[in-house]
Amino acid sequence: MKVVILAAGRSNRMKPVGDKNFLKFLGKPLILWQLEMVKNAGFAEVVIVGHEGNVGALRDCVGAEATVVEEAAIGMSGAVLGAKEAVGDEGMLIFSSNDVVDESAFAAVKAAAEAGDAHSFILGKKVEKYFPGGYLEMDAEGMISHIVEKPGEGNEPSDMVNLVVHLHKDSGKVFEYLEKAESDSDDVYEVALAAMMKAGVKMQAVEYDDFWQPIKFPWHVQKVFKYLFKKSAKAVAESAQIAESAIVKGEVIIGENVKVMEGAVISGPCYIGDNCVVANNALVRDSHVGSDSVVGFSTEVARSFLGEEVWTHSNYIGDSVIGNNVSFGAGTVTGNLRLDEVEIAGSGETKLGLICGNEVRAGINVSFMPGVRVGSGSFISAGIVVGQDVEPRSFVRGSWELKISENKSTVGERSDLKKKL
Repeated sequence: MKVVILAAGRSNRMKPVGDKNFLKFLGKPLILWQLEMVKNAGFAEVVIVGHEGNVGALRDCVGAEATVVEEAAIGMSGAVLGAKEAVGDEGMLIFSSNDVVDESAFAAVKAAAEAGDAHSFILGKKVEKYFPGGYLEMDAEGMISHIVEKPGEGNEPSDMVNLVVHLHKDSGKVFEYLEKAESDSDDVYEVALAAMMKAGVKMQAVEYDDFWQPIKFPWHVQKVFKYLFKKSAKAVAESAQIAESAIVKGEVIIGENVKVMEGAVISGPCYIGDNCVVANNALVRDSHVGSDSVVGFSTEVARSFLGEEVWTHSNYIGDSVIGNNVSFGAGTVTGNLRLDEVEIAGSGETKLGLICGNEVRAGINVSFMPGVRVGSGSFISAGIVVGQDVEPRSFVRGSWELKISENKSTVGERSDLKKKL
């Protein structure tokens, strides 16, 4: 049986963060984490489906560990059909690279398929509140009769959400129905499954109660980091240099050649990548700092995800997602809480800072308001408040005027003040 990892999504909702397949968590791209997990679950042969813009990068990233093919058309149906030649008529497990699940998810559907007589086995997770995705409509024996896409709160056919971990024993049948299915929406894959069920093909729900986090928006990144961090071995590299007066507490992963200078505090869970510097009196807590980054003097990084080559100096970065090759001038801060403490930018979060792309430069004393997105390649001039999203490759500057007039105060002439001085 082959695993088909769907990695052809355009990541539009993640902007200005780039293709999430290549987001590096703990020094390793997400697609490699996903590949490793399915192989650990006992699936040796993997086919990864990309799109025209990322298929080459996927091949470079995974090497000989998987076969990489291009989607047949945009959408989940087109992505699955793109794997037709590589999979053939044998069984396949379809998995979305956007969804991070535990290895136990793959083991669960595999075990269910080995024990059950259904054609397909679909992973489902019970939710306590409405999730805008597909829901499984089932009978008392767990056989699925329908997948209802985004039914709206209060109209859910069950409390079981459809996770894209689908095992099909006969891939040829799935491809056959996909090629015949039609829809005016982007649910062609679900339409094909519905047609199969109507024709008598048995599909069984497999309940799953472990970790699941879809990466649809930038604010999901920190949750995935914390999960992958929890799974990983904690260690401080022998080549790391940590000053005697620095404090390292809690669970941490500190990479090769890291320098933690006098007075710095690292409070886990934290990942500090290779060749990073955590300078004097800096504080890093509950955060991911990618390789070759500098957490400069008196900077605080809290609950944030920093990519590689991020440079800071006397900054506050809270609840933020920062890309690669980004520099913040001294005194620049990210706001992460509205004054009225309500949800920020439709995120469902009351604390959300800056979402920043790659190759961004911010001057000194810039203030980013909560939830602002800054596109890649942008420059932000010094001393301004950025309260709205910035498109990629923008040059942002404020209009202000320096006024100088006569100082009419006599305070400098007071003899008692002169004596004190």
